[in-house]
Amino acid sequence: MSADLRFLVVDGLTGVQTFARQLLESFGMAPDSIRCASDTDSALSLGQAFKPDFLITDWFPKNELTGIGLHQRLKLDNPGCRLALLSFEVGPEQEQQAHAAGSRFLLRKPFTAAELKTTMTQALAALAKERPELHQRLSSVMRAANPTGAPRPPIALPVIPSLKAGDRVKHGSKTDTVSCVVVSQGELLVQLKGGPALIPATKLQRL
Repeated sequence: MSADLRFLVVDGLTGVQTFARQLLESFGMAPDSIRCASDTDSALSLGQAFKPDFLITDWFPKNELTGIGLHQRLKLDNPGCRLALLSFEVGPEQEQQAHAAGSRFLLRKPFTAAELKTTMTQALAALAKERPELHQRLSSVMRAANPTGAPRPPIALPVIPSLKAGDRVKHGSKTDTVSCVVVSQGELLVQLKGGPALIPATKLQRL
């Protein structure tokens, strides 16, 4: 693992990619040490050349190459690559699989900007303790990110409402009822009773 840590963020939601990048940069990580991808296939091609030290990825449970599978493939080129998982579904089975894969955390979606910041801060602090040669590097960049200790202005993360069948929602100027909720390519999609189309949950307002 190099002194300049390399991060690969893989998520179908561009808002999550953007926030994770901004968060890591706020910790003092160099912009060119962070790469983002929207799916595991493109992330594999990118990661094999980039060789990330830390993979932050959606679980992608429906993909042939899941988030855990992506990590296993990337470890062939960089055995020290760490894993962190994001998932809409978090239960005993997912927690067991994440633990077996050595994931640093399993964060349930939808999450707030504060939750991701706190979780990532803890993961980096734990990494500094495990790798003495990185302790000074990580401590210094995190101090540089906030030398006064004063709270930083929050970075906006798209609010993803937690929805279920039967909930009333507002879509544009119309109100409707949720028919079903599905997760596709790491994105929460909703079908309304008023039409067959699947709509990203970020475009709906729960009533």
